[in-house]
Amino acid sequence: MARIGFIGTGKIASAMVRGLAGKGHRILVSERTAAVAGQLAQEFDEVTVAANQQVLDDSEIVCLCLLKSVAEHVLPELTFRAGHSLISVMADVSLSQVREWCAPASETCITIPLPFVATGGCPLPVYPASPVLEELFGADNLVLPQPNEDALTAHFAACATASVVMTELRAASEWLAGFTGNPAAAEAYLITAFSGFFAGMSPGKPNQFAQVLQGLSTEGGLNATLRAKVEQGGVNDLIREGLDGFRERLGLPPVDQNG
Repeated sequence: MARIGFIGTGKIASAMVRGLAGKGHRILVSERTAAVAGQLAQEFDEVTVAANQQVLDDSEIVCLCLLKSVAEHVLPELTFRAGHSLISVMADVSLSQVREWCAPASETCITIPLPFVATGGCPLPVYPASPVLEELFGADNLVLPQPNEDALTAHFAACATASVVMTELRAASEWLAGFTGNPAAAEAYLITAFSGFFAGMSPGKPNQFAQVLQGLSTEGGLNATLRAKVEQGGVNDLIREGLDGFRERLGLPPVDQNG
C-alpha cells in the first residue's frame, strides 16, 4: 500500500482521507487547519499529523489541497523529490504552475474531487491520465481522463451548476411545504424523487439528460409546461452566459464569436 501525504487539510482533503482510510495506506496530513487534521488522526489509526516538509519527506504520493493564494507562498518553500507523484485539487492553478512550484517533481495530475469522494460514487475528471489516481480512487469512483487541460478545467465551471440546481429544488421544496406544512417531508420527497431519476441513468452513455427530458415532455403535461415557462425566461441562456463568464478566471479560451 502507499504512503500518501496531504498538504492542506480542508474539506476536500478531509473527504479524500476518509475515502482512503481503512485500505492499508499510511497517510500523513499537514498541520494546516489543525482542528481538522487532529480529528482525522484521532479517528483513523493510519493518519498522522506532521509539518509540511515532514509530509513530503515521508510520502511517495502527495495531494495538494491548498487555495491558490496560499499555495503560491507555501509550495515553493518546500523541498520536493523527482520521485514524488503529485495530485493537485487546487482550483485556478495550472499544471505548469504546479510543476514550477513543486520541481523537480514532474509526475503531476489535476483532478476535481467533490465532498462525497469520502464515501465513493464521485466523478473524478483528471488531466493528464493518472494510474496513481486510478489506483487510489478508481475502485469506488468514476475516473474520467480528459484530452487536455482546458477540458479538465471546464469541469470546475460545470460543477458550479450544483448551486443553481439546489436553489431550484429548494424553491420547489418551500413551495410544496406551503401545502403540506412539513418542510422536512417536502425535502425528503424531492431528494428521493430526483435520486430515482439519476439512479436510472447510465454514466458513460451519451444523451442521458436528453433521454430523460424526452420522457418528461408529454405535450400539455406539468413537466413540459413548467419547463417551457422557465425556458421562456431565458434560464438556459443565463446558465451558458454564467459558465462563459468563468473563462477568463479559469484560463479557458474566449468565446468564439464566429462559431
